[in-house]
Amino acid sequence: QVQLEESGGGLVQAGDSLRLSCAASGRTFSSYAMGWFRQAPGKEREFVAQISWNGGYTYYADSVKGRFTISRDNAKNTVYLQMNSLKPEDTAVYYCAASRAFREYPTGYNSWGQGTQVTVSS
Repeated sequence: QVQLEESGGGLVQAGDSLRLSCAASGRTFSSYAMGWFRQAPGKEREFVAQISWNGGYTYYADSVKGRFTISRDNAKNTVYLQMNSLKPEDTAVYYCAASRAFREYPTGYNSWGQGTQVTVSS
């Protein structure tokens, strides 16, 4: 499994932008599909976005489509989540995760980071 560590969370106002990063350990990062998930207080963890091994394919949850962008830099073993036009409902702990599989729907995510808090005030 790959070790993951998120960073970049914080407190912002509605309409602001934030970029999350997820650094991965190991030399096999480019063989993993990567995803971002989030969990708001009292709610289940939900899918946000995912990206294929070489970055050629991305999928997004409808709630973030057009506002969030997932990208990766395999040379830096890092995946990013650029979040624009943030809304209070985006408030959650954001997790990155890794999977050996890549489908249109998120599958096989079995390595997780510890999460980073994003709080959007109105």
